[in-house]
Amino acid sequence: MNLSTDVRTSDPTGLHRVLDEPAVLPQAAQRLDTRAELWPDEVRVRVERLNLDAASFRQLERAHTKFGETDADAVRAEVLDIVAARGKMQNPVTGSGGMLVGTVEEVGPESPLGLAVGDRVATLVSLTLTPLVIEDGLARWDGRSEQVPCDGYAVLFGRSIAEVVPDDLDPALSLSVMDVCGAPALTRRVVEEYAARAGQDGVGAPVVAVIGGAGKSGSLSLAAARAAGAARTIGVVPHQGEHDVLADAGIADVVTVADARDPIALRDAVTAAGGPADVTVVCVDVPGCEGGAILATAEGGTVIFFSMATSFSAAALGAEGLAADVRMLVGNGYVPGHAAYAMELLRADAGVRGLFERRL
Repeated sequence: MNLSTDVRTSDPTGLHRVLDEPAVLPQAAQRLDTRAELWPDEVRVRVERLNLDAASFRQLERAHTKFGETDADAVRAEVLDIVAARGKMQNPVTGSGGMLVGTVEEVGPESPLGLAVGDRVATLVSLTLTPLVIEDGLARWDGRSEQVPCDGYAVLFGRSIAEVVPDDLDPALSLSVMDVCGAPALTRRVVEEYAARAGQDGVGAPVVAVIGGAGKSGSLSLAAARAAGAARTIGVVPHQGEHDVLADAGIADVVTVADARDPIALRDAVTAAGGPADVTVVCVDVPGCEGGAILATAEGGTVIFFSMATSFSAAALGAEGLAADVRMLVGNGYVPGHAAYAMELLRADAGVRGLFERRL
């Protein structure tokens, strides 16, 4: 259909790109319109790299692993099938997607994003709501990493978010950081709330536990908690290898090993490390961690869920069943200034940067 004969009018949320009936928001849609022609407030980006959400990639990897061997070609084929069928990258099992890096190739005359042709940008909105076309068959991707070299195009809406990629950092490193930049920003906000009350009515500075502390969002959240005034930071990891890596990075006061899916083991590990935590940040990409996170958190504390593997019904009903007086927050990935803050943490903390570079 030619834009000149299309009766749909542009909406900053991208509603005009939804092909479902009745219409829903793009993230909930089964299919998006991926035409290259732009509505006036849109931007088209030539894609050079996708960063798949960790929970999504792990699910794809597990689904195509037999006898300990991953079929990388099958992983690649499934990603191509998802994008071709839906017009976006949204894993049907996890519901999550990721983000991308690319170069702006056209800007609609009414776009409010402040981007210019030639800008190299990272999108800070999910691939689950971003119209996407892959044109190279992912021929350069080995199917074994969250980072996906790619040639194609994507479309941003009036309410999308994109950040110009810093010149001083490798694009793959920038993408890796920006993929999780909402986590440290919200962690800082919450920890600062607790730190501001320190000294009042005998309240001390907060203890912060980060489950999955050696990962991308986890390591940044630990650094953010320390900078925001945490009295003690506890990094929880699943095995000794990650314990040693996180301990060497020096970004947690204590590193402890526990299976986050075992609620009693997680509670006991955090308690032994100096908990219970006033703030618990969940940054793991496996399901079943809700109960342990709640048990590891002090009465009146806060649990921040940053994992797309979280069952929010399990979290709510679990807290109720445990008579746990905890505040639970869903990390939505956006806090004003989140990308710049994450980059600031990366540049300032050699331990955090080392963990990121180790993953690439």
